[in-house]
Amino acid sequence: MTDAANSGTPGAGPGGLRFGYGTNGFANHRLADALAVIADLGYVGVALTLDHDHLDPFAPELARRVEAVRRRLTELGLAVVIETGARYLLDPWHKHAPTLLHDDAALRVEFLRRAVAIGADLGAEAVSFWAGVRPEAVPTALAWDRLLAGCAPVVEAADRAGVTLGFEPEPGMLVEDIAGWRRLHAALGAPGCLGITLDIGHCRCLEPLPVPDCVRDVGAHLVNVQIDDMRRGVHEHLEFGEGEIDFPPVLAALREVGYRGLVAVELPRHSHAAPAVAARSLDFLCTAAGGESPGRDPKADTVAPQRRYQGRSDHAVPAKRC
Repeated sequence: MTDAANSGTPGAGPGGLRFGYGTNGFANHRLADALAVIADLGYVGVALTLDHDHLDPFAPELARRVEAVRRRLTELGLAVVIETGARYLLDPWHKHAPTLLHDDAALRVEFLRRAVAIGADLGAEAVSFWAGVRPEAVPTALAWDRLLAGCAPVVEAADRAGVTLGFEPEPGMLVEDIAGWRRLHAALGAPGCLGITLDIGHCRCLEPLPVPDCVRDVGAHLVNVQIDDMRRGVHEHLEFGEGEIDFPPVLAALREVGYRGLVAVELPRHSHAAPAVAARSLDFLCTAAGGESPGRDPKADTVAPQRRYQGRSDHAVPAKRC
């Protein structure tokens, strides 16, 4: 586990839990506006998905734009992890393509290297990535060979940069569960910079163990947590209370294993109502963690800003954090 994930970071909520929100759930917002809304709602961090309008790693003047984001995160008092699951960033025709499993994975490897460099410049607590779906024409053994070959330079780049990687098991992908992550980690030689990104919803979707036991199972390697509700056998990210997960025991398990990294809400299909969904989500998590709810109506369709944020830089002290 990283130093950041273990540290007593300011802004921690009940039992040291630190809640963040993913920018893939704010796809209709400018990045600066999304960050400001997330901070104003009371989150202490952000899971930043590199994408076309959210710090595109292939657009011009990358260094200048990264520095601007770094300053903004500092002004807002937000910690950050980097996510790399943008759907059409690399190929406008094919979702997530190319992955590390395709015939030519060079662009994916370059993307992940850039993500590592951006993570280093932003002081990210982790950079998260996944394997990808195995193409039908690619045999499983070859897909694993390609995955190992693609991961190796990314791990090397992260090790050189002092960046922690979180590999995410993703339902339907070559590495879809904790057992698959363990196989990959061992095959790569158990590099110290490679931990696991655990999506709580995925545990309910397909893992054999109860969700809190999944947390305990990987506690020693846990560097990044995504949180959402889900139903057994259905890979659909749901708002809290719409699925089957009992969250207080899950959050208690995170405290039990000593996890201090971000616990970031992962609702990539909810951008149409992002501020309201993010507000409801934080209320739910604070209550589930045993903290005091910010007191908003959990069924409200709109969220009034607690202060004007456009063009201002007075967010060092957040409005409300559980």
